[in-house]
Amino acid sequence: MAQPRELWKSRIGLVLATAGNAVGLGNFLRFPVQCAENGGGAFMVPYFICLLLFGIPLMWVEWAMGRHGGRHGHGTTPGMFHRLWNNRISKYLGTFGILISFGVGVYYVYIMSWTLGYTFFSLNGTLMKISSPEEMGLFLSSYQGLKSSVFFDGIGTAYWFYLISLGLTIYVLSKGVVRGLERLAKYGMPILFLFSIVLIVRIFTLGTPDPAIPENSIATGLGFLWNPDFSSLSSPKVWLAAAGQVFFTLSVGFGAIQTYASYIKKNDDIALNGLTTASTNSFVEVILGGSIAIPIAVAFFGIAGTQAVAQGGAFNLGFQAMPMIFQKIPFGQVFGTVWFFLLFVAALTSAVAIVQPFMAFIQDEFQCSRKKATVFTGAALFIFCQPVIFFLGNGFLDEMDFWLGTFGVTVFAVVEIIVFIWLFGPNSAWKEITRGADIKVPRFFYYVLTYLTPVFLFVLLGTWLYQSGWDNILLKKASAENLPYVIGVRAMLVLMLLGLIIGVKHSFAHHRLKSRETSS
Repeated sequence: MAQPRELWKSRIGLVLATAGNAVGLGNFLRFPVQCAENGGGAFMVPYFICLLLFGIPLMWVEWAMGRHGGRHGHGTTPGMFHRLWNNRISKYLGTFGILISFGVGVYYVYIMSWTLGYTFFSLNGTLMKISSPEEMGLFLSSYQGLKSSVFFDGIGTAYWFYLISLGLTIYVLSKGVVRGLERLAKYGMPILFLFSIVLIVRIFTLGTPDPAIPENSIATGLGFLWNPDFSSLSSPKVWLAAAGQVFFTLSVGFGAIQTYASYIKKNDDIALNGLTTASTNSFVEVILGGSIAIPIAVAFFGIAGTQAVAQGGAFNLGFQAMPMIFQKIPFGQVFGTVWFFLLFVAALTSAVAIVQPFMAFIQDEFQCSRKKATVFTGAALFIFCQPVIFFLGNGFLDEMDFWLGTFGVTVFAVVEIIVFIWLFGPNSAWKEITRGADIKVPRFFYYVLTYLTPVFLFVLLGTWLYQSGWDNILLKKASAENLPYVIGVRAMLVLMLLGLIIGVKHSFAHHRLKSRETSS
């Protein structure tokens, strides 16, 4: 017997949960690095243009697809694509939406566990005893099991924090939409805002930490981040970086927003909800995320030192530079704990969102109980994460992130815009987006969705492939020692995809059989 699908209990819970899906580690780590490396304040020009031309329109597309699919009992993209385009291959194209979200969830939960571990290490004072950036880097490497050190003699500690993080993720999912996802968002997002504001107030009151070096100050850090270098706007690299940041920070192309939107009613608003979600995410990213890591890093390391940290990547900034900074300020142990717990909350709200489509697929398409779906989802996450954990130093995580978190989401966004706009039809798509809208969506966006957004996505994908994508696909960047592991990632992803395709085929065959039995 078919189980009734859950619905969101409140609008604020829906918006907070969907915003929590978008707000993640990228808002506090990736964005400030991208902004600092690509023209400072000038980066915001292409950032907001990209947000307008394809960020918000794609958000509306995914909300509309989700609501449309939920009305027909589908919480994932295979069923949604089949409803939009009645073709035998449509449901298999939709399978990639589950593969991407689940695959990213496999390694995202492990990354999330690092933030939980560092929250503990900050709370108990361990991070306050490390004397140099090099030693802090060794701490992280040995924690991940990449090296041996006086800090860790293996992967054991990290593994325990992974199990705790996986358990928390599965626990939230096991409680369902209202008591799990919505309740987490109602508590988690206010905590995230509060902790961000606490850190910003502390950072803005630091002034100039070393009076002997007056140029190293919070004001200089904010100037470095926001003073525009308009000459950078002539560089295609900057525009590509801005498009990529908007794309990934909104979590479009993952198949998760559609699942969240499937739990609303037929005529519930999606126009204002989608706009609110995008606006909340951008506020957290630009105002909060842009006011924490880079300004305080400049105040302590100077512009040159901060640029060197930023070039090392977002994790160097968050897990190496920031702990060193907290050692130098009063009550740094407390503020360090706040910083890492903030990252953990942001990661948790995103983790449950990108795993939920897999849960929804099992529940909706196989009429499986929530308990059974939770056990199956937890087991699958655990099994597929083992090579990520133990082969981290061999590029396993990086290769998965390339295929799923970079290449996969971009291609899937192209596919979903083709299916929803061109195959479902521009007029039908526009009617679906504007039905029940609490705001008047300007007709301008009809043409943006029909023409500009698809073209923008094709250009983005083509430019990215030309610049660096093909080198990764053709294994030109894989070292000889990592080549077997890179091939192993690809084999594992193919295995996951085949399993999902078989599941989709079986579920649709079951639905057809059941439909014939009912009609007879």
